[in-house]
Amino acid sequence: MINPLQKKILMLALLAGEILLKSGSEIYRVEDTVIKLCKAFRIPYAEVFATTTGIFISLDSGDEALPHTLIRRIKGTGTDLAKISAINSISRELAFSDTEETGSLIEESIRRLEAIRQAPPYRLPVQMLGAAMIASFFTLMLGGVWQDFACALLIGVCSYGFSLFLQHIKLNPYIRYFMACALTAFLSILALRFGPGENLNAIIIGGIMIFLPGLAITNAVRDSLAGDLLAGSARALDAALIAATIAAGVGMVLALWVLAGGVLR
Repeated sequence: MINPLQKKILMLALLAGEILLKSGSEIYRVEDTVIKLCKAFRIPYAEVFATTTGIFISLDSGDEALPHTLIRRIKGTGTDLAKISAINSISRELAFSDTEETGSLIEESIRRLEAIRQAPPYRLPVQMLGAAMIASFFTLMLGGVWQDFACALLIGVCSYGFSLFLQHIKLNPYIRYFMACALTAFLSILALRFGPGENLNAIIIGGIMIFLPGLAITNAVRDSLAGDLLAGSARALDAALIAATIAAGVGMVLALWVLAGGVLR
């Protein structure tokens, strides 16, 4: 049986792993961070197994007693690279720090991790600005003119704001992507039909760039190359489903517009 201090260390490592997973970290980074935290507090026997939806940590005291295992189910993953960077900094600090005052150091580290977990995301105006810049500048890169740039700027704000609203009411993520990208296609058609837009393809593609699962694809490749084939396959499937949902949302609006007698140019 492990002592209360070792259990606190286990909870500290579990909290760090949970924050990393919910922030979009790679699986190998989660497992490596948990092991480093355990070794920093002189626990020689620690094993961790992480997937995209859970963390399993087993701690052994090294004697004949049974190991202690904790499981944490992970829901609601997203993307927050700032939190990943903050956890990495804490992990490196603890790895090279003097852990003689173990009790106080653990309590302080847990408080820091809780502060990171509860840290609010970027303010809404900043998020809206980012979405607008992504949509508009990708439209220019894809051959759009400055009129298309202006249209994509407004469409990016509207579609991303709509997506945040759907997220706030806890709608299924795939339905949220479908509806947000359908709105992007509809507004793009209106910009072409009644506004100054000239290149429909560039405006639509620029608008949906906000929702493309770039991080999921990258992590799927990195996890697979690191040998975590289960996590890599799960993330690749998730990215494929998101891409298919985005395509379905845009395709449905374009098809309905053509069926209603509209012209795409």
